[in-house]
Amino acid sequence: MYTLLWHALPGRWPVKVLLLIIMAVAVFFLLMEVVFPWVSALMPYNDVAV
Repeated sequence: MYTLLWHALPGRWPVKVLLLIIMAVAVFFLLMEVVFPWVSALMPYNDVAV
């Protein structure tokens, strides 16, 4: 999977590394801003029964 991604990116290896870093940061921010808050609303953290 990573080999396909590496070969799909344009440029020489420094450009590919920079693009991979940018893509990893974009995925991180997407998870933190969209996915994790949505999942957190579905979790039963506030349903505490003693």
